[in-house]
Amino acid sequence: MKAGIIGAGIGGIATAIRLRNKGYEVEVFEANHYPGGKLSSFEQGKYRFDAGPSLFTMPRFVEELFELSGKSVNDYFEYSRLPEICRYFWEDGTRLNVSADTQEFAQEAEKQLGEPAEKVLKMLQDSAFKYEILSGLFLEDSLHKLSTWTSAKAFKGYLNLPKLGIFNTMNAANEQFFSTPKAVQLFNRYATYNGSDPYQTPATMNIIPHLEYNIGAFFPKKGMYGIIESLVALAQDLGVKFHFNTRVKEIVVIDKKVKGLKIEQADTNKTEDFCAFDIVVSNMDITPTYRKLLPQAKHPEKLLNQPKSGSGLIFYWGIKKEFPELGLHNIFFSDNYQAEFEHQFQQKTIYHDPTIYLNITSKYKKDDAPAGCENWFILLNAPANEGQDWDKLIAEARQNVITKLSRNLKTDIAPLIESESILDPRSIEMRTSSVQGALYGNSSNNKFAAFLRHANFSSRIKNLYFVGGSVHPGGGIPLALSSAKIVGEMVGK
Repeated sequence: MKAGIIGAGIGGIATAIRLRNKGYEVEVFEANHYPGGKLSSFEQGKYRFDAGPSLFTMPRFVEELFELSGKSVNDYFEYSRLPEICRYFWEDGTRLNVSADTQEFAQEAEKQLGEPAEKVLKMLQDSAFKYEILSGLFLEDSLHKLSTWTSAKAFKGYLNLPKLGIFNTMNAANEQFFSTPKAVQLFNRYATYNGSDPYQTPATMNIIPHLEYNIGAFFPKKGMYGIIESLVALAQDLGVKFHFNTRVKEIVVIDKKVKGLKIEQADTNKTEDFCAFDIVVSNMDITPTYRKLLPQAKHPEKLLNQPKSGSGLIFYWGIKKEFPELGLHNIFFSDNYQAEFEHQFQQKTIYHDPTIYLNITSKYKKDDAPAGCENWFILLNAPANEGQDWDKLIAEARQNVITKLSRNLKTDIAPLIESESILDPRSIEMRTSSVQGALYGNSSNNKFAAFLRHANFSSRIKNLYFVGGSVHPGGGIPLALSSAKIVGEMVGK
């Protein structure tokens, strides 16, 4: 039996490993010259950057792939638990360094924010409770199978429905729970982990802090791209074949059943080749999968036309100075968080006082920057691409970032930038085929969002499956790996 996989994002690679372990001959076709999709890496002069996701949580999803393959994870991949989660900065001078020790975090939050420590701990307990109930139902099983809804896990969820926050927004729940605006803002920010607006997304998203605080945040020894390198090495050792610079032109379907793929080399105009496969798995964004690769199939228009998640504007700066007050993960909050999200989702622009996420991997991986320097990965919340004047927005945002960081760090940042690259929604869409440059597929800004993602299988075409951030259960590394697990368990049943 042969399986063809479209796209070498982390979901596609993980699916390849799972199917190879089931005895399939597996081939992966990737249009780019490198694997990883959004989780890529590049060098900029003397600096190295992870181009996409910068936070590593739920390492068990990665380790599970090695265990399944009968391999030792330590032979391929090393990582460590971070002693510190993040450093937060507010314009009034308030600073909060969040320890990985939840008791220390709670005490520091009380000291710096005035939020009672017991409330912070109770929030983390509630986040763990929500995760325990929801993970088995929404994250680890298909929502599109009757067996999921008649399982013991489902009935446990039904019994606890009022406690899960389905009928409230994240912000409303956090305002009811916390007594200080800064604590509300800190926990509201977890909506951005799936490109959402905390003032619209359901309070069920308050499961996200559990991953970071109770389970932990981690750092791969070789940087985030080390995750991809290790999984590709594992897949190749198992016999998976990768074809880079190879574009899939069509999923061939005959009598409502997958027959194979039409492919061509991305850098040539050679005639399309046909490769026969018994099953096909698309790790490509679900919208172009249908629009470009399944032109004759009936398209699920309601799902494909859903509003998209937020995107991002990223500046990669080589900074010729070290800042001891900064850590690996840093957040400089906007003074008006609600206005920032209104600009992003209603006005489709970037707020003039943006919340700045600043990641510096050279804090842990010293060779990512020269001695005495740092590699700054700066991410701003940005709307999906709808034809905005991005050149103007980028220029304005760049100046606003420089002004804000210079003010908060009491150092003129501009002359310290010795190298620069920029990634915006247009280039995200071009490089990763993510519609409108949306980082997480369809928006999660409503209570039915979980049901407005495409299933991990086609109900109309036999032996066609889907993985990755644009389908169930959603975007981000853990969920993309979870989608691969769902497909791996589904195939052959």
